Amino acid sequence: MRPFHRLRPARVPLRWKIAALAAATACLVAAAVGVLVHLWTAQDVRSRAEARAFNSLYSAMEVYRRTGTLADGAELDPAGLPAALRHPADGARHTAYDERVEGNVGPSVWAAQRVDGPGSRVLAFRVNMSPELHELQRLDVTMAVASLVALAAATPLAVYAAGLLGRRLRRVSETAGRISAGDLDARTGPTEGRDEVADIAATVDLMADTLSRRLRSERRFTADVAHELRTPVGGLLAAADLLPPGETEDLLRARVGDLRGLVEDLLEISRLDAGAEQPVRARVPLGAVVAEAVARTGLDTEITAVSDTQRAETAETAGTADASYAADAAETVETVETVETDPRRLDRIVGNLVVNAHRHGVAPVQVTVDGRTVVVRDHGPGFPAELLLHGPRRFHTGATARGSGHGLGLTIALGQARLLGAELRLGNAPDGGAVATLRLPG
Repeated sequence: MRPFHRLRPARVPLRWKIAALAAATACLVAAAVGVLVHLWTAQDVRSRAEARAFNSLYSAMEVYRRTGTLADGAELDPAGLPAALRHPADGARHTAYDERVEGNVGPSVWAAQRVDGPGSRVLAFRVNMSPELHELQRLDVTMAVASLVALAAATPLAVYAAGLLGRRLRRVSETAGRISAGDLDARTGPTEGRDEVADIAATVDLMADTLSRRLRSERRFTADVAHELRTPVGGLLAAADLLPPGETEDLLRARVGDLRGLVEDLLEISRLDAGAEQPVRARVPLGAVVAEAVARTGLDTEITAVSDTQRAETAETAGTADASYAADAAETVETVETVETDPRRLDRIVGNLVVNAHRHGVAPVQVTVDGRTVVVRDHGPGFPAELLLHGPRRFHTGATARGSGHGLGLTIALGQARLLGAELRLGNAPDGGAVATLRLPG
């Protein structure tokens, strides 16, 4: 039975989050390493080209001064010489980077030096960096491919490792969910590893142990108090019978009756909490059981049973009265007449819902029996939002507008419905009023 639930957005599994984080981290590392290697290699290529041009110019200058001839690769006042090297201020050797590309030549590094004094010609030597830069491009492609291969290999490993972590966390989550659903004996047990997940699992188990002890202690206390109160309440009822008839006797009898009802409710709740109750099932007519339960409350309540004819007319109006639906409708109508359940507990559920509707709502109170479903509705302010969100709490009636009471009626109805395997949902009608829907199992 799930009478209350919160809508949760679609969640993304933890393993995919960790895998995405690992992939993003690997991409960032690969990109950072690739950029650093590219910059360092480009700078190294340029430095080596400058050193080669410088040394080659030195050798060419020595050859020119001794023999007056140009060494291989050396030129005098070449047309493509950068402007910064055309008029060197002194006789020292200078280098400059030329980013021009002409066919397969370029970018280049030039080295230049005056041959002899001011106004003399300039001897230059050019080093083509194109082969080295081509190798640098090949290195970039190789690093990119290697990064993709490493990423493809690392991602499945990250998914697998995250899956192991996710399974451990899911086990803890399932245990916590079972505890919140009322299974106080649920435990995670020992988990693999000595990390934060193991600490969380141990904490959840410790919390469950503590909560179980406290709840069992409270249940024993409630049962003991209710049991001990039965004797003095019975004595009060006997004493009330000895009073002379009158207003005092009626008032005292009414208050003692309320006290006796409260004691019986506490005993019933304690038995439901302790799991000491077992349903005694029998096949009974649902409509008759509901009618008897409503009559037993002594409250003015409208009862409506959806008949076979009404259901067939509704199906025909909706355009769905085909052969298959007719067979299903016949089977449904048959189940409307009799259901297999515990009639005493069903009587208790319906009676509590009707009394709650009259006590906290506004007339008219309507009870509708349709198939295996029983709907109890009033026309009052409706259930408080807190009750719809968190469920009924004992000795808590919600908003003042919903009247007075001990707040045990809905708690007992939910407990009995859970015991029958039925589903009890609480809600509010769009046009106002509280709606309690009981669906019996098939």
